[in-house]
Amino acid sequence: MEIPFYHIDAFTREAFGGNPAGVCALERWLDDRALLAIAAEVNLPATGFFSGDKPDLQLRWFSGAGELDLCGHATLATGYVLLNDSGPQRERVAFETRAGRLEVARDRGRLALDFPALPVQKEHSPALVADALGLLPQSLWEAPGGRGMAVFADAVQVRNLRPHTAAVAALPFSALIVTAAGFEGDCDFVSRYFVPKHGIAEDFVTGSAHCVLAPYWAGVVGKAQLFARQLSARGGELWVEDRGERVRIAGECVPIGRGTLTIP
Repeated sequence: MEIPFYHIDAFTREAFGGNPAGVCALERWLDDRALLAIAAEVNLPATGFFSGDKPDLQLRWFSGAGELDLCGHATLATGYVLLNDSGPQRERVAFETRAGRLEVARDRGRLALDFPALPVQKEHSPALVADALGLLPQSLWEAPGGRGMAVFADAVQVRNLRPHTAAVAALPFSALIVTAAGFEGDCDFVSRYFVPKHGIAEDFVTGSAHCVLAPYWAGVVGKAQLFARQLSARGGELWVEDRGERVRIAGECVPIGRGTLTIP
């Protein structure tokens, strides 16, 4: 079996920045073991698999460790392939996923995700994460899906954090977002995202984390549209909008390669 394959850097304007994703176009669904094996072989943070007839496309995401419930950068990458390679005349594409119906649409030279908002629900003592992060945050929150979010006093603290991966993995959260107000005159807020429970010490750029971050910072800053940076080693840029129950997350993509996977 031959599968069309694309390597896309998402949430970046420069090659080798942002978060790399694989995209596989399937004529029919393979079993889960095969999808997991392909994702592990490709060895990118996430690979999106899509199949079906338009407009009823189905999309699933896998890392080398298992299937993902929600993945922003691989959805953006899949949308890029469908809107700029397979269907340049189209304005949007919709997917049925484990997280419900998701859309990718053209947005003034970028692509924008329509994702569910995941506002924080519960506050914890900041001391809970101080040892794992090596610094005490100002506040600590929990969002749906067990995502923790530590808020720091300034962006420099977020940039300079050197967390203890094993200690982060031992925290009672599925993942940990760290965030602060942005650098003055540059961006509205910054973040980093740690997911050691899923085999990723630090994710490069995380669309799904901004389902939590966008409503939080919209409330703090007092405006719905914000520009954000994720301060990973590769870096990422995201234009987000709080829309109540939904979040719009826009970014750019850079294609790195395309080819064919040959599966026995």
